[in-house]
Amino acid sequence: QQQQEQEQEQRSEATEAEAVTACPCPTETDADGADADAEAADKHAGADGEGAAKKKKKRNKNKKKKKVALPPVPEGSGIDLADGNRAPRFHGLNEGYTCDWMCNKWGQTWPPTQPVASVFADKPAPVGEIQEHGGDFNRHRIGSAELRAMDMLNEETYQKLRLASECHRQVRSWAQSFIKPGIKLADMCELIENKNRELVGEAGLQAGIGFPTGCSLDHVAAHYTPNAGDDTRLEAHNVMKLDFGTQIDGHIIDSAFTVSFDPKWDKLLEASREGTEAGIKAAGIDVRLCDIGEAIQEVVESYEVEINGKLEPVKPIRNLSGHTITPYNIHGGVGGKSVPLVKNGDNTKMEEGEMFAIEVFTSVLGRGYVVEDMECSHYYRNPYAAHTPIRLPASRKLLGHINKTFGMLPFCRRWLERDDGGSFTANQNNGKQTRYIGALKNLCDLDILTPNPPLVDIKGSYTAQFEHTFILRPSCKEVLSRGDDY
Repeated sequence: QQQQEQEQEQRSEATEAEAVTACPCPTETDADGADADAEAADKHAGADGEGAAKKKKKRNKNKKKKKVALPPVPEGSGIDLADGNRAPRFHGLNEGYTCDWMCNKWGQTWPPTQPVASVFADKPAPVGEIQEHGGDFNRHRIGSAELRAMDMLNEETYQKLRLASECHRQVRSWAQSFIKPGIKLADMCELIENKNRELVGEAGLQAGIGFPTGCSLDHVAAHYTPNAGDDTRLEAHNVMKLDFGTQIDGHIIDSAFTVSFDPKWDKLLEASREGTEAGIKAAGIDVRLCDIGEAIQEVVESYEVEINGKLEPVKPIRNLSGHTITPYNIHGGVGGKSVPLVKNGDNTKMEEGEMFAIEVFTSVLGRGYVVEDMECSHYYRNPYAAHTPIRLPASRKLLGHINKTFGMLPFCRRWLERDDGGSFTANQNNGKQTRYIGALKNLCDLDILTPNPPLVDIKGSYTAQFEHTFILRPSCKEVLSRGDDY
């Protein structure tokens, strides 16, 4: 009997040893119940590398992805952020483009929530599109080792510009996923601007929005953003110019594209886009501005749009132009240069180190000429303003808020009515301005502020816009805002 008991104990010990050998990993599982099982299978596979790789792939697949909270959307906005759409619903962008490109390329979340500075904390920001300077007299620059060495002296500035550009690309890509007919423009602008603040890492004047989000419709070419109480919605027949900017340490990236749901306007959009590309290609150190305008005009005027069986010519809007960008000055401030959209007699030349935004506005069924009209929403500090005494206390208070929150950057009335007054970093939630319209008008009358009303062609016409920002480096020009979309 004792011998039988000893044999039974030996068999039990052997059974336990076999069990431990078969599964030497802990039996506790995580919330999914898949990770530990897969790890045990990996170890059991032993030297079988192929089996281990398959199990690891399965484990990664079974892991629950961290859910990213969607931004709140006002009721009745017409915007659906939870529909899973990741492709633009409108015309004008590159074929095959998807809005979530940054997820696989840079490991960004969807919707994007990681500030671009943290995404590129351990690596340099992506370089923009490199092009040769225009003009045969610049052919030596791209291959010059000496000029490439000079590029490195400004690498810190280039990195800030590239981070701001990456923020612009990711914000506009996210916006392109939910833009569709029926959405309320005020809510669209708020979503875009809040995402802009989030990804750029809003820090007052050190980082934030470059200027208010423009969403001009049809015959309105530029400088329209909804004021409080404006319930305008985007309709299927509209042609919308979406123009916004980002800035880091005052280095502004300005880029725009056009939204159209009707293929009838494809040629209008293409004229604007190709005109912008022609202007960028012609630009370069020591290139005359009039030569760039001539190149743009030649491309734009080669297009026609068929409307009701009749071919209508596409015109460049001759009194709009591209512009230089300097720190904290979207139009270059004092001494800023303008890039014409038509041939003129301006023999001013581009210079090394300058940064430009070339934006080509096209018009069909219109005059190709814009005037100021409608309610104003955009304002900015007048860089030419002389010292002027301000008598009204409300005006002094408002100007103090503007100086603290925006400096020389453009702003809009919607921002003044936010709880943070336009910047949480600068004001926390104590920045909201009330009963400020009279003070705002007084500052404009004193020429301290410059109002920028919407710019419109004749009613019944349609306008389009594409825009890119580039910098004239010593060896090349870098198109900073270039993306997979346009």
